Parts: sequence; C-alpha cells; structure tokens
Amino acid sequence: MPRIFRPRANALAWMALILAFALVVVMVALGAYYFQSPYYSGVDRTPAQPVPFSHKHHVGELGLDCRYCHTSVEQSSFAGVPESEICMTCHSQLWTNADMLAPVRDSLRDDEPLRWRRVHDLPDYVRFDHSAHVNNGVPCEACHGRVDRMPLTTQKKTLFMQFCLDCHRNPAPRLRPPDAVFEMGWEARRGVDRQQLGERLMARYHTPSTERLTDCSLCHQ
Repeated sequence: MPRIFRPRANALAWMALILAFALVVVMVALGAYYFQSPYYSGVDRTPAQPVPFSHKHHVGELGLDCRYCHTSVEQSSFAGVPESEICMTCHSQLWTNADMLAPVRDSLRDDEPLRWRRVHDLPDYVRFDHSAHVNNGVPCEACHGRVDRMPLTTQKKTLFMQFCLDCHRNPAPRLRPPDAVFEMGWEARRGVDRQQLGERLMARYHTPSTERLTDCSLCHQ
C-alpha cells in the first residue's frame, strides 16, 4: 500500500501545533496587556478643555477648596463643574484681558455654558454618588489623585470595577475625618494606625457592612 503521509508529516504536524499554541499565548498576552494599558484604562489621559485650567495653581498654590468650584459635590451625585460666573468672581479683577480666558468671558457675555470635557467618565450602567462618598469620609484624592500637583487635570486611577471593589472590601484605611476629606496630601497623626482610625470612622459614619458595600445592586441598579 502506498504511503499517505510523507516521513516528515509528524514533524510538520507538531510544528503546526506548537505555532498554534504560541499564537494563542501571544494573543492572550496582548489582550491582557491591552486591557491593563493606559490606552484602555484612560490613566494619564488629559482631555483638551475650553480653558487650560490648572488645579496646581488654583488648589496647590492659591489654596482654593474643591467645593468652591464643584459646588454640588456634597449634595448631589454629580460634583458639578464651575459656571462662568464662578470663574469671573476672581477674573473680573485678575487677568481680565488674558487671551486664554477669552472663552470664559465670552461664555458669561453670551450666557452660554463652557463645554468642559469629562476627565473621569464612568459607564452609564454604573451608579456613582459623589455626596455619598465625601459625606462618609472618602477623600477626593482617593479617586482623582493629587490634583493640586496637576497643571492640567489628568486621570490617575483606572476606575475599573476592581479599583472600586478594593476600597469597598476594606474602606477603613482610605477614610478620613470630615475636615480632611477635601484636603490634598492629608496624613494621620504620627503613630496613628490608619486601619484602626478607619474602623472608628466607619462607626462614626455608620458605614454599611462590606457585604452591603460589595452587593451588585449598590452600584448597578
């Protein structure tokens, strides 16, 4: 009977299997890299804004409180973006003719709001409430990073579900007293254990149990 396969058929078959396996491994590795990369997570993304607002200058150097511009952060799920009137309370006296502030002046004159671009944009199927967090000891810095060091506002956290769950499973080390929630770079007094302090704050804020904090319906309603 004549041979159906050549003598090298086994070697070719093994080579094909090895190449196929290697291709699968490479594809999985590339997929894992992509889903952890800044391109997908948005980390270090700095969207262009109508005005190049510097948190480093306003917060870090001038000491403005977050609530001065983000007026609804303590009462609403949305922190709010500054209206032109808020900007012009200062800039009607300072830098009044600066070219970079022309959009603000035009906005106030024409009664048209500035179109700020979101830096931190959660999916629509996620419910996030700013007031529920800041009124229960979660600092702005936990999600937004050290904005007082940012010349332009940049996303510094992935905001992935895992990022949220890491905090919800053990919120204690991240919590702060009410007067420190809006303070950048706050540190507990020397010698104070952050876990123990956080547990006392959880009792003070009546923080729900971690079982409730990790319930799907809490954020996906």
